[in-house]
Amino acid sequence: MVGRTSFAMIPFSVLDLSPITAGASAADAFRNTLDLAQHAEQWGYKRFWLAEHHNMTGIASAATAVVIGHVAGGTKTIRVGSGGVMLPNHAPLVIAEQFGTLASLYPERIDLGLGRAPGTDQTTARALRRDLHGSADSFPDDVVELQRYFGEPVPGQRVRAVPGAGLKVPLWLLGSSLFSAQLAAALGLPFAFASHFAPDYMMQALHVYRTQFRASETLDKPYAMVGVNLFAADTDAEAQRLFTSLQQQFINLRRGTPGQLQPPVDQLAASEMEMSNVRHSLACSVIGDRDTVRDGLRTIIDQTGASELMLTAQIYDHAARLRSFEIGARVRDELA
Repeated sequence: MVGRTSFAMIPFSVLDLSPITAGASAADAFRNTLDLAQHAEQWGYKRFWLAEHHNMTGIASAATAVVIGHVAGGTKTIRVGSGGVMLPNHAPLVIAEQFGTLASLYPERIDLGLGRAPGTDQTTARALRRDLHGSADSFPDDVVELQRYFGEPVPGQRVRAVPGAGLKVPLWLLGSSLFSAQLAAALGLPFAFASHFAPDYMMQALHVYRTQFRASETLDKPYAMVGVNLFAADTDAEAQRLFTSLQQQFINLRRGTPGQLQPPVDQLAASEMEMSNVRHSLACSVIGDRDTVRDGLRTIIDQTGASELMLTAQIYDHAARLRSFEIGARVRDELA
């Protein structure tokens, strides 16, 4: 136990995968994403992040920077960013130019969260960046290169990000293991742990990050974000039913048959081993009515000492998804 945290200091944020629901299109997903972001802004969420995935028919946010621009252009105050951009897929200069452009259009509102995984299968990864040799191994060097592009140009610097140079776009490192925790600590950057789908190393990674942290121009002390699946509804039973859409998504992904986000079901068609794997992967989930959600989020904040919670909800019905985040905002205010 980390010990009771001051809840008044805990912002809540939103991670959205722009889910393409069964029978719908990417255009539908983008309309829903913007609508959710506008509501999240009204409800006082701090950030709205989008994630890079490729070759997945149920996720529309592959061109992450483009969708960030769409959301930032349709909102006014909420921070918008990536959770994350998968850096091994891209040249750092390209990302610096993209996010320099976003930061120029929407000053003081853009975050750049960086991941080390490709966010897809190996065949698709090769199609994204034809030469994969050493791309993940070069991740620390790529992060430092990005930092240079966003810093003030120095004499003799032959390559600059235009726009980007001097904008100091905030960088976050994302991870589900100890690697990014160590790197975030060494570079003095904020760290976000992907506990919403890979909780195994959460506590160990947070400990490594905090104990190895070195102050930097960016941060004088550690700042750790924790991902949580939020399925909130007016009753526990309704929330559990909504949760079956995400469970189906994980089961289908493990079977090698990913697809569009399916409607909730009364009974999951899965083996006990599949259900055990899903329960393990999705252990960092809070599912229930307002009281249940309040208790669950309080426990996670207590256990992790998180500086911020990043809530995500793969919910089939858009109105139900809005309701889940509305309840989350009310619970945040009650905890504070």
